[in-house]
Amino acid sequence: MRLQPLSPEQLTPAQKTLYDEISEEFEIILKGVMPKQADGAFVGPFNPMVHFPEFGKVLWEYTKALSVNGTLPKIVREIAVLVAASRLRSRYEIYTHEKVGLKVGLSAAKIATIAAGERPSDLTDQEALAYDVAAVLTRGAQLPESLYQAALAAFGEFGLAELIHSTGLYCLISILLNGYDIPVPERG
Repeated sequence: MRLQPLSPEQLTPAQKTLYDEISEEFEIILKGVMPKQADGAFVGPFNPMVHFPEFGKVLWEYTKALSVNGTLPKIVREIAVLVAASRLRSRYEIYTHEKVGLKVGLSAAKIATIAAGERPSDLTDQEALAYDVAAVLTRGAQLPESLYQAALAAFGEFGLAELIHSTGLYCLISILLNGYDIPVPERG
């Protein structure tokens, strides 16, 4: 880990402002999947966000906007997140969203297959579209027109925008986690 977690007592005023905002809101938005250390320091992507609040505040606002305004089925969104995390080999993001995926109803087999970088054979139509959109985008390719139109028909303009933005957001978060070598929490 390249950035040591900061306890609340170590924070500058700007860091503390962001820390407080995330602390107040992440239980609602993230349902407790991103824990703090015993001393109150954030783990996961929140640690680098708080270290650099000039960037972290914008990233937190983007995360909130997608969470609060989301209309996609939670399973669909989690598939996109897992595809992004697995493509970028973000251990922490895969670890966290394996848990979230189970909570929202994804089967352990589908999660394991996506985390391994493969496309499950038993996806529903919406799940398959989410997987395919995220897979194409995380390869750095433009969406083929046929896939764009199929996803647009399935999710609507706003839902497709949410899917594309969510894929991009979780690529960014995965890069942040990888860049700072943030480890998976110890399994107890």
